[in-house]
Amino acid sequence: MKALSDAFHKNDERIAFVPTMGNLHPGHMQLVEKAETLAPKTVVSIFVNPLQFGKNEDLDSYPRTMEHDQHLLELASVDVLFAPTRNEIYPDENTSKEVIEFPGLSDVLCGASRPGHFSGVAVVVKHLFEMIKPDVAIFGEKDYQQVLVIKKLVEEYQLPVEIVTVPTQREIDGLAMSSRNGYLTEQQRQTAPLLYKVLCHAREQVKAGLVPFAEIEQQANEQLDKAGFKPDYFLIRHSDDLSEPNESETRLIVLTAAFLGETRLIDNILI
Repeated sequence: MKALSDAFHKNDERIAFVPTMGNLHPGHMQLVEKAETLAPKTVVSIFVNPLQFGKNEDLDSYPRTMEHDQHLLELASVDVLFAPTRNEIYPDENTSKEVIEFPGLSDVLCGASRPGHFSGVAVVVKHLFEMIKPDVAIFGEKDYQQVLVIKKLVEEYQLPVEIVTVPTQREIDGLAMSSRNGYLTEQQRQTAPLLYKVLCHAREQVKAGLVPFAEIEQQANEQLDKAGFKPDYFLIRHSDDLSEPNESETRLIVLTAAFLGETRLIDNILI
């Protein structure tokens, strides 16, 4: 991969990179399409990263669909599919125990519920950037906190990579596209779009400016709970750094994570 990257750059060909864990869906392919507009060479990685899964999470059962994924990437004319093994990413104990944390950013929201998750994300992305040497990397805004962590990683380590984001891709009924949607039962799948509807309602309440943020959050949690979700969090935050905003702040985002059965869904909406 490094040799191939060097060869591309020697020919003055920029590289656009899309990191994934596979089980590709149309949301991933939107990232690929965006990548292909940004550089003459497109690299997509597939690696189910063990460092970002906590205890009792779905590492072993996470869907692996390499043949299907490869077919989709071939149809999309991707230049390189990079599918390293665990030993290629983490060749020894030191690399598998590396920790990258950004207090106040990587340890809140999903980081508080899934300790070590964003460290695992940051570590693997840093390794992939070093191997692939991309000029630009593309991420989806559904994982908004992850995007902020990656941007912080690039800033702190002075990595020569431009980060580009793509809006969340949704099903017709509003549910954010995710590999984990496949875990939902038929009945849960009918309930799941409510998550986005509650986000939209919260956004309108914030824009109207008549209800305190804390009350909006409480109402949303109660609505989700009543519908059968188990809310992890539903919060209004500053969109730049996820800090708690004051009521006069205008750069805002509403973020939520909630369990539907055993499946943890996340979503957000910018204001």
